[in-house]
Amino acid sequence: MPPAASAPSPPGAFTAPRPTARLAALIADIRGTVGRGLPPDPTAHLVGECLAPHLGAPDLLTPEQRASDPARYRQHLLHAEHDGSFSLVALVWLPGQGTSVHDHIAWCTTGVHQGRERERRYRLLPAAVPDGTARLVATADVLNATGEVCGFAPPGDIHRVWNDGPGTAISLHVYGADLSRFGTSVRRVYPLPADR
Repeated sequence: MPPAASAPSPPGAFTAPRPTARLAALIADIRGTVGRGLPPDPTAHLVGECLAPHLGAPDLLTPEQRASDPARYRQHLLHAEHDGSFSLVALVWLPGQGTSVHDHIAWCTTGVHQGRERERRYRLLPAAVPDGTARLVATADVLNATGEVCGFAPPGDIHRVWNDGPGTAISLHVYGADLSRFGTSVRRVYPLPADR
C-alpha cells in the first residue's frame, strides 16, 4: 500500500502563504463560484472550470509550494477561506507515492498541474452472508494527465490516488471545508478487502 500523507498541522496553526498573482486570481475565482451557494455537485463542477485555465502555468506555484517529501506525498495548504467554505491544497507526489483507499469530508475538485495521477474509484458493498464483511469493488480506473480536472461529492467519493509516472506529479485540490481547522480532507480510510 502506498504511504499515507504527512501528519496534519494542529488546528489554528495555519499561516497563509503569500500567493503568486495567478494563484490570487484563482482563489478569487473560486471564492465567487463557491459564494453562489449551489449544491455540492454543481459547485465541484464549476470550481473545475475555474481551475482548468491555471493548470500547467509556470507562475501558479512558488518553488516552496512545489516541494516534495521523499517519504510520502506532500500536502501544501495554499489557502483556507476565512468563512470555512473552501480550502485549496497542492499535493506533490514523487513516483510511486499515493494514498490509501479513503473518502472525504466534503465535495472536492482536483486538477493535475504537472505529470499524471492514476485513480481507482470504488463502491462499498454492504456486509454479505456468510462472512459478514463489507467489501470494496473497483468501479473505474482513471488516468488524469496535466490539465485534466474532475470533481465529486459524498457519497460515492471512495478512491485511492497514486503517481504511476516517471516524474513528480503535482495536483491542486479544492475542498468544500476548512482544512486549516480539520487538518485533512479524509473522512474515513477503508482497510476493507478491495479490488486492487
